[in-house]
Amino acid sequence: MASDPKLTAGEKAQAAWYVLRMAKRGLADDRQNGGKVHQGDLQAKLDRVLEGARKREEKQAKGK
Repeated sequence: MASDPKLTAGEKAQAAWYVLRMAKRGLADDRQNGGKVHQGDLQAKLDRVLEGARKREEKQAKGK
């Protein structure tokens, strides 16, 4: 995997929010159903934030 891009303050806040939500879901899991908490939606949102940051960095690099 390529190195993670530098994030803006807004991107850091979004990423932190999604990571905290994933942690909350993990803690809320009662483990009676095998501990299968679906977090794919939050992971996809986090991936979109990181991909957007990568695209922004590439665009800024081309502009310089």
